[in-house]
Amino acid sequence: MNIRVATYNIHKGVTGIRGRPRIHDVRQALQAIDADIVFLQEVQDRNERLAHHPDQPLGTQLEYLSFGAYAHRAYGMNAVYPHGHHGNAILSRHRIVNFINHDISDHVLEKRGLLHAVLRVGRGRGSEVHLICLHLGLIKRSRVRQATFLADLVQREVPPDAPLIIAGDFNDWQQRVDGLLRTRLGVEEVAVAARSTTRAKTMLNWLLTWRSGKQPGAGVSRTFPSFAPWLTLDRIYVRGFEVLDMHVPNGLAWARCSDHAPLIAELRL
Repeated sequence: MNIRVATYNIHKGVTGIRGRPRIHDVRQALQAIDADIVFLQEVQDRNERLAHHPDQPLGTQLEYLSFGAYAHRAYGMNAVYPHGHHGNAILSRHRIVNFINHDISDHVLEKRGLLHAVLRVGRGRGSEVHLICLHLGLIKRSRVRQATFLADLVQREVPPDAPLIIAGDFNDWQQRVDGLLRTRLGVEEVAVAARSTTRAKTMLNWLLTWRSGKQPGAGVSRTFPSFAPWLTLDRIYVRGFEVLDMHVPNGLAWARCSDHAPLIAELRL
């Protein structure tokens, strides 16, 4: 069974400087991505300051983004303020059985959460897949502590043979969290796995005297800033899946949607 997965930090659905709504562009982006499961960060599900703005849709951001495409959704509220709140969210075409949000804030200045959901895929009873959507802190020590909480949670709550997807904005430009998760959880990052698969296919094609035009490249998972991606902040880690492909869409149209570009992976359960 093949599943398309995407992770996307939508920057609260507003522009960076003036804070004008651009949630319509985000919705069009999600329609273009056409993923079965979407991990979202910085979903501002309530903002009373923009409630009467002509470009602000009726209802909540989550309702607007999931309408017509995703029958199932989960939301974890992380930061609450007088005029609204924001957090992480998961949109899915498969049934979400249950979900819980964990507060992993390391200090009062950064409210962070970890949204753990379980969904069922396939016919009949199907298979349960564990999903974790998160947004780690900006300070290295905070990220390491939050990643340690994540590893403890997975080892405690997720069966070792259950398919697992961990996705979100890791802010891990120093690669400290990456090593911790690989060592403790036995997960693989989709960009690394996809490059390995591409290299193997290229070698096989060379042996068969036919060569694919697709070339593996360094830094293919760079997603930030979206107008000129340089940092690999957004990641998708998997266990129990084969990584078929991954890519990061780029261009001016994507840069207008958010300060992050989405990371998209094709997986086989």
